[in-house]
Amino acid sequence: GGKDAIIVDADADFDAAVEGVAVSAFGFQGQKCSACSRAIVDERIYDKFLDRLKARVEKIKVGDPAENANMGAVINEGSMKSILEYIEIGRKDGRLLTGGGRATNAGEGYFLQPTVIADVPPKSRLEQEEVFGPVLAVTKARNYDHALEIANDTEFGLTGAVYTKSREKIDRAIQEFHVGNLYINRKCTGAIVGAHPFGGFNMSGTDSKSGGPDYLYLFTQGKSIGEKIT
Repeated sequence: GGKDAIIVDADADFDAAVEGVAVSAFGFQGQKCSACSRAIVDERIYDKFLDRLKARVEKIKVGDPAENANMGAVINEGSMKSILEYIEIGRKDGRLLTGGGRATNAGEGYFLQPTVIADVPPKSRLEQEEVFGPVLAVTKARNYDHALEIANDTEFGLTGAVYTKSREKIDRAIQEFHVGNLYINRKCTGAIVGAHPFGGFNMSGTDSKSGGPDYLYLFTQGKSIGEKIT
């Protein structure tokens, strides 16, 4: 599983960050282990980011993908009920920005509104537990150090992304953002087999990578040979 975060720094390409967060959070109804379920935003741009993100998310059309909808139904009734329960938890811990319930105009099926909860505390359940649905928690960071601290403060470590123009901060993320798949100035989903071997740390995997040659070692048995030469 994952509790994947995208850090948005104060100097980020704003349009790219908003789009990257929205696509990462709500593509495939958020039912991907790599989906963005946390956006961690520098306090200097926090309010502006929320305004732009709200406008972008409210453009998402929910319904049958065969009819040009952007977001389909979640997998089953049990999933829908679990997601709705997490939304209620989020309402108590944070502030509902948009969405928050079933998409009643989307037709027959387990359709939910893409939901954004703002002002989510780092230690809250919505920030810590995998929802596996179209729910995004947004948390304010004092600075880049604080953002990295929040990003790493879960039991997961699958994917993550950073939006910043600072080479120094990019290099720090490479060293300090503890995830198996880290993306710089792009969305945190969409690993490509053979190009982005996929796998996470901690509760997000076994520290191995699928989609790369090293993964083949999992299907082999190592044998050590010692021979005394006389």
